[in-house]
Amino acid sequence: MHLARHSLNFCSWKDRKAVAADLRRIYGAPTADMAAAELEDFEEKWAGKYASIAPAWRRAWAR
Repeated sequence: MHLARHSLNFCSWKDRKAVAADLRRIYGAPTADMAAAELEDFEEKWAGKYASIAPAWRRAWAR
């Protein structure tokens, strides 16, 4: 949950709900493989606007 909250700090207020919904799909995925696929989808959708979010999630998983 802390990573999701931290990620939203990078978003504009008008995008927060959409980004939060997409992040929820990642951390709510039933398996790690499905979460990785959701992260890929998130990155395709938001990397142009919020390029620092997906790498932060990848670093957290690498621990």
